[in-house]
Amino acid sequence: MTRKPALILFALALMVVGLIWTFQGLGYWEGSAMTGEETWAVIGPAVAGLGVALLIVVTRPRR
Repeated sequence: MTRKPALILFALALMVVGLIWTFQGLGYWEGSAMTGEETWAVIGPAVAGLGVALLIVVTRPRR
């Protein structure tokens, strides 16, 4: 049994969460204690970047 589909879903979830945290940190997405907090404007892109990196590694063809 392969873990590839689960890892792809996890990578996509990381990207979505990272984007949400970024928008909240920048103040574009209101209604949370995270809104306008600079910390989340930094953590969000890092989490989204990890999701992109994981997606690249998981979907890369094996040699």
